[in-house]
Amino acid sequence: MLTEIARRAAHEFEDRAVYATEVGWSITHSELDMAADEVAAGLAARGVRRGCVVALLMPSTVDYVVCYLALARLGAVTAGINPGLTPPEIEACLTALSPQLTLVSDSLSDSVPEGHAAQLLAPGNSPREVAGALRVRGAGSPPELPIDDDRPVCICFTSGSTGLPRGAWFTNRQLRAISELDTGGAWGGGGHAISPTQFAHVGFMTKLPWLLASGRTTHLLDRWSAGPVLRLIAEHRMPAVTGVAPQIALMLRHPLMSELDFEAVKAIVVGGAASSPGLVREARKKFGAGYSIRYSSTESGGVGLATDLEADDDETLHTIGTPRPGVQASVRSPDGGPLPEGEIGELWIRSPAVMSGYWNDPDESARALKEGWLRTGDLALTDDRGRFRLAGRLKEMFIRGGYNVYPMEVEAVLDEHPNIAEIAVVARTDEVMGEIGVAVVVPIEGSQAPTLEELRAFGAKGLAHHKLPEDLVVADQLPRNASEKVDRRALARSVASPTT
Repeated sequence: MLTEIARRAAHEFEDRAVYATEVGWSITHSELDMAADEVAAGLAARGVRRGCVVALLMPSTVDYVVCYLALARLGAVTAGINPGLTPPEIEACLTALSPQLTLVSDSLSDSVPEGHAAQLLAPGNSPREVAGALRVRGAGSPPELPIDDDRPVCICFTSGSTGLPRGAWFTNRQLRAISELDTGGAWGGGGHAISPTQFAHVGFMTKLPWLLASGRTTHLLDRWSAGPVLRLIAEHRMPAVTGVAPQIALMLRHPLMSELDFEAVKAIVVGGAASSPGLVREARKKFGAGYSIRYSSTESGGVGLATDLEADDDETLHTIGTPRPGVQASVRSPDGGPLPEGEIGELWIRSPAVMSGYWNDPDESARALKEGWLRTGDLALTDDRGRFRLAGRLKEMFIRGGYNVYPMEVEAVLDEHPNIAEIAVVARTDEVMGEIGVAVVVPIEGSQAPTLEELRAFGAKGLAHHKLPEDLVVADQLPRNASEKVDRRALARSVASPTT
């Protein structure tokens, strides 16, 4: 499917730039297609065949895209590994994969542990030497593979924020479904966009078919930074601002926010990490656009629920909306039975985009997938309008004195404090209560952080006594993992002992 889309895009958008870099270099659809053929020839000469698993440990450059397309043409399975992971995390990914080959950029060569077969991609002498170490110049197109909807195409790793990383794998059938669910299978449209995530992320790996089909020009940054992103949005009059919540927050605090013209922006579409009510309000005001929160996961193929751009404050500020067309969602009890409105349980999702399973992990696959439903591991409840509200992660819930406490519920109330920029609540072991909540607070710049007593008094208006934090830590920032999500394991370690 990926090859079919790329070839059609090369024909329909032949000389249109598909990727452009900060230094002014760009590559067209036809050039991308030719490079993929030439790299496919080089990989075939190295023994890559249909069914081979190949890991990409590379930054988000055109090289990454070309290698992914080339591997798809050979019928290989591409596994992206986020270069922002630590060496132990990278080793865990490779151990889970057992790849036949790892393609690694020169700058990341030290991250590949001994014993793993690796092909080094040395930097070229010019930008046009895309994947130069692998290309066979003038190579023709590889033989067309027979259509097989069930052939594995890519593996996307979970962030590993709560345990060992697992690789969710997707077939041609799921990539086609994702294109339909996201765009209705539409072609063309053009325009300009920025890729807010690493290419190893599910938001690129499973969505590359429709990204190519759109005919848009995607601008690549060596490193995501609010200033250059804002300039690109304004210069190319992009209609949508996309990213994760921390990126939106950084944009809002940048001086260019008040200097450039963002009149063309009609939508702010945010996924990945949770968006606080304060962030949503500020973003809508400064950009003058609607704000849509997208809830999904690696396992769901990056497709799930969403709030409407025109939704009222209650939906936009406090919910993740309703299932997108083609998606079903349900709140379930521990035994898998549906729960009534207002009761907290695990959020289950079903759609044709959901992963086939975890690579080389049948036990965890069986745990996560139940009769076509994906158990997300997230806690949620529904309201009287059928909207879903998150209450945290199953593994994050803690029990204080016999009562369940859901950190996300507590955070949603305390985040409204006027002096708080960010807050996370994690559990600490307590000899009397079993577990208690610790609030880690990042104050708004120039503001005094609330004391524990002030925070508890503020939260008491909307939270039962047992849900209120019993210790407070003030921090300059919250730790985040390579996917820009709050690293709660790191937070839990940092608050393991009482403050003095």
